[in-house]
Amino acid sequence: MDAELKNLILKTGTTILGIVCKEGVVMASDRQVTLGDMSVADKNFRKTNKINDYLVVSWAGNASDAQRLSKLIAAELRLKELKSRSRPTIRQAANLVASISFSNIRQPSMIPSIVATFVGGFNEDDGEELYNIGPDGSIIKVEDYYSMGSGSKFSIGLLERQYKKGMSLKEGVELAKEAIKSSTQRDIASGYGIDIFTITKSGIKRVVEQEITPEYK
Repeated sequence: MDAELKNLILKTGTTILGIVCKEGVVMASDRQVTLGDMSVADKNFRKTNKINDYLVVSWAGNASDAQRLSKLIAAELRLKELKSRSRPTIRQAANLVASISFSNIRQPSMIPSIVATFVGGFNEDDGEELYNIGPDGSIIKVEDYYSMGSGSKFSIGLLERQYKKGMSLKEGVELAKEAIKSSTQRDIASGYGIDIFTITKSGIKRVVEQEITPEYK
């Protein structure tokens, strides 16, 4: 089952990635939404989004499931915050996503929920964290970098060659930009735009919001 789910995510038209830097976390994605027949359904779908004041999430998978999961996470985290009168940690948020993903794929459905997720954010007193949640509900803390989606086979090679432990946030942003560009150049299901967020103890910022347009010579 795990291998089958991973293969489905690799076939999903997307490139998302996360990079752990010295001062924080960088998260990035393209904007193209692809139908099953490989035609383009949307050229401006934001796959990396700020959920609240301390959390950013990136999605690879079914667009409808990603949108639903995004709303569920925001609501559940707010309820948890109100009940406990304290802000959930990033690990708690990641575990929530993992639990929902685990439950979704084990419910009989004509169209299974297939979503892989990056969860990044900053804790109140314990720094920034980045987690990778598989469509099967598995959860892995990212210590350096990771990429998911059909374009990941192109972006991961660049990340592998150019990532350096302890690199600055500025270097991380530039590396993320180049990695997304690499996937959009070669992966037919990734493209049309780049969104990059930085996560530090000072807050969350969208530092790149760029369209990718064809040039004719």
